[in-house]
Amino acid sequence: MSGHSKWHNIQGRKNAQDAKRGKIFQKISRDLYQAAKAGDPDPANNPQLRLVMDKARAANMPKDNVQRAIDKATGAGGAKFDEITYEGYGPGGIAIMVSALTDNKNRTAAAVRSAFTHSGGSLGATGSVSYMFDRRGYIVILREDLDTDEDTMLMDALDAGAEDMNTEEAAFEIYTVPSDLASVRDALQEKGYDLDTAEVTMIPQNTTAVPADKASQYQHLIDELESNDDVADVYDAGELPEE
Repeated sequence: MSGHSKWHNIQGRKNAQDAKRGKIFQKISRDLYQAAKAGDPDPANNPQLRLVMDKARAANMPKDNVQRAIDKATGAGGAKFDEITYEGYGPGGIAIMVSALTDNKNRTAAAVRSAFTHSGGSLGATGSVSYMFDRRGYIVILREDLDTDEDTMLMDALDAGAEDMNTEEAAFEIYTVPSDLASVRDALQEKGYDLDTAEVTMIPQNTTAVPADKASQYQHLIDELESNDDVADVYDAGELPEE
């Protein structure tokens, strides 16, 4: 099915930082903001927000942190946040897009530019790499403790309205038209599936192997971008060498 595995890339570049509690909370806070911004800030009327709030509870995230992220989306407290996308090339000339959520554009732009420069990459103009990515709905269902084989999962996904599915050892990745994400998500949940992820993301049309001599620089760039508090998501077309 789908030739690109977002899940494989995410798992392949996990490092000790990901296990830190603060990093987990940071990611959940971004997801809460985006879910509340895209829909109703009341979880009773926003299934996507409920899904992220369930993750927050499972991670023992303090309620104050959860509410603060939702308040940002609604403008409570007077804070104004802008969503900005940066485009550039990492080591080896590999396309990278950075989605940021910031209350200080100058600070974020300087930090993102510095990360690219330090790692042997470069920022590009708007539109320089975005045409290499497709916006798609993306759902992940973990296979652990799931009594469903690949054929059954595929049929259920297609019946729910999905376009495509990719099977990894640890997870099923389901792809949809962005506008169909909510209906596919709801249909799968009605079938009894627990969803690990349900979001609209950017998927590269093609991936490029990161040269072995550039792998360390490339990994450093991704890590530095993802550790920035203003960065919501990093989308890249690189495939790191197997360790």
